[in-house]
Amino acid sequence: MKRFHWSTLLSLTAIPAILVNPVFAAQEGTVVASAVIVPAQVTELGFLTSALIKEIAVQEGEQVQAGQTLAVLDIPELQFAVIAAEAALRSAQGEEKVQSYRRVKDRRHGRVFFDVVPPEVRQIAHARVQQAQAALEVAQATLAQTTLVAPHDGTVASVNVVPGEYVQQNQVVVTLATLNTLQIETTDLSERDIPKVKIGDPTNIFVEALNADISGKVVSISPIADAVGGDVVYKVTISLDKQPNGLLWGMTTEVTINE
Repeated sequence: MKRFHWSTLLSLTAIPAILVNPVFAAQEGTVVASAVIVPAQVTELGFLTSALIKEIAVQEGEQVQAGQTLAVLDIPELQFAVIAAEAALRSAQGEEKVQSYRRVKDRRHGRVFFDVVPPEVRQIAHARVQQAQAALEVAQATLAQTTLVAPHDGTVASVNVVPGEYVQQNQVVVTLATLNTLQIETTDLSERDIPKVKIGDPTNIFVEALNADISGKVVSISPIADAVGGDVVYKVTISLDKQPNGLLWGMTTEVTINE
């Protein structure tokens, strides 16, 4: 009986040992963290001046190319300023041409000569052309600030204003994102685990919404920590080897990083 008692006791004490080393714990040499799907590039776009919105040229979900017009402000006086500057330039160019052909009457030794105008007169005319050209470029650059264009290819993620609405300087009007190039950003990778992670480490990403595993690799590690729920965490960015169908911005994942 005593022998049976001790063997039973040993069996019972082995159970806690199993429980403190659960099957689902991360394997040695790996780091596990929660993460979220995000675009590789997100750009919030606004104007450098305040005015009414004249036109919104795109819709949410639309694919756009770099340089494509997204929105336009309603500031007609800037268009008039360009027209006036163009007229001033044409006038200055005409005056310069006149001065290049102009002749002045001069009497020397009892004879009449028609000489070209002095060089300084032509130089002044040319300087006025340059001044008018510079004024036109300034007017054109100012007018260009009333048109918001896409800085890169992408998808219009959001449009935050409507035509006729007054927008403030630097107010976000359109958000552009590269939804065809998604990546992973960890959300709770602690300071205890970050020393184990290196650029280029292979990863496995489990996307619960798709019930799928995706492979990838670590491409960047934030040098600045964030505080989440009292814990110090570092953001690690992971590129995907292949982007599966149905993967969407904001989906949550579990990432296993292999050292």
